[in-house]
Amino acid sequence: MKKLLLLGFVTLIGLSLMVLPLGLAASSSAGTSGGSAVGVAGLPPVLGQAYTLAATKVRDLVPACRGMRWEILAGVAEVETHQAAGHQIGSDGEITPPIYGPLLDGTGQGGNTVPVVNTTAGERQLDAGSHFARALGLFQFMPATWLTTAVNAHGTSAAPDPDNAFDAALTAAAYLCGNGPDLTQPAQLAAALLAYNRSDAYVQQVEAAVAQYDALASVTSTIPASGKAAVVLRAAMAQFGVPYSWGAGNAAGPTRGQCCSPGGQDGSRITGFDCSGLTLYAYAQVGITLPRTAAEQAAEGRRVPASAGLPALRPGDLIFYGYIPGDDASIYHVAIYAGSGMQIAAPRPGQGVTEQPVDLKSPTYAGGAQIL
Repeated sequence: MKKLLLLGFVTLIGLSLMVLPLGLAASSSAGTSGGSAVGVAGLPPVLGQAYTLAATKVRDLVPACRGMRWEILAGVAEVETHQAAGHQIGSDGEITPPIYGPLLDGTGQGGNTVPVVNTTAGERQLDAGSHFARALGLFQFMPATWLTTAVNAHGTSAAPDPDNAFDAALTAAAYLCGNGPDLTQPAQLAAALLAYNRSDAYVQQVEAAVAQYDALASVTSTIPASGKAAVVLRAAMAQFGVPYSWGAGNAAGPTRGQCCSPGGQDGSRITGFDCSGLTLYAYAQVGITLPRTAAEQAAEGRRVPASAGLPALRPGDLIFYGYIPGDDASIYHVAIYAGSGMQIAAPRPGQGVTEQPVDLKSPTYAGGAQIL
């Protein structure tokens, strides 16, 4: 079953596309930013992570698809649910309360005049037991479509959740990629959007939203660095949402890990990164080979003592945390300094790669290292 009459949901909640700052012109929807959506004005950071990750991971799911980028996903979500407006978005991507479209009972809600029924127990379970179907989640998939196309973005065996931004974004990316279009071509992008929702008006609205996000991307700098440091940061940001996996990650990207973390996580069941696997991968993108563990990485480059504080750090530097101050052998965690007091890290089991504040107040903060 294709998605049905979702444009009516947009009409119901009131379409309110972004208004660009004065002087910004909408760019072509065939553009390719290739960057990160994190830090883009008006876009919730977790959604930025989800869209950035989905645009990267869909290449593995649909290798023939060209041109998927976060701006397309942001444009669809803008029209479908106005970026989950009015709902809470957790750091793990969970959206609460769940997002439901109008009840498609044929009475005209959302423009629907033909009843759409949830015909299986799985559909009804997804739809909170409803007899008549409703579109679900951030990207407003019909229950039947979700059951046949959903993708788990976290590399686990858990059922994908339409109210998880990471699952929903990757599923939408895979659905739009279909049989492998070239989304850099306006006609093929329009065709993909039409397959997503068979309404010419809907396609035009999404194209307008994508163009606005393209324009925002052209003026929003999320990388406070240049040269090799910018490459390292972009490589790390592109992994936002990839799950933590003990012992996982290498120069080529996420891998299955090992058993077991101090907390008991069996990384051999999860594809992702641990903290030092992420830094190893990011630095490999500029031809630098780091040792495998955080303690070993602390011996690389020029150390920045903890007492020097944030002013001594530069974007792209490594940041360390250790159990015993001054003892590099006790270092247990490493992150990448992203500027403005923030770091990119694979923090712990159950949490994906993310951006978070540098914990200067922690007694375990051990300063940094300048590698570049």
